[in-house]
Amino acid sequence: MNRLWLVLAAVSGFASVALGAFGAHALKDSLDEYGKSVYETAVLYQMFHSSALLTVGILQNLSRRISLAPAGWLFCAGIVLFSGTLYLLAITGARWLGAITPFGGVSFLLGWAWLVYAFITSGKERP
Repeated sequence: MNRLWLVLAAVSGFASVALGAFGAHALKDSLDEYGKSVYETAVLYQMFHSSALLTVGILQNLSRRISLAPAGWLFCAGIVLFSGTLYLLAITGARWLGAITPFGGVSFLLGWAWLVYAFITSGKERP
């Protein structure tokens, strides 16, 4: 499982850079200012949470006492639901996608909350 987080982090980080370059070059003339802003937000959040996935993989390799898998899955869900819908919204203009985006934001928040929980409880004795 630890390798999974590292691989997903690398793939997502790669995709984030590729999508950012695509947006900056291929889409620069086809997106309005709102679309560019939405697209840039998607890239930014994807890169931040790719880094979070990388951290989950590294920390999980260092300690088997706590499970960071829930945070990893929540970060993945957030990348797909938050950044994914923002990419599609920016490119297609389909505003209904904005109704899905908050579920990704909540996934990000829950992923961070799981890390808080895991770090607080990691020092406690386990049976």
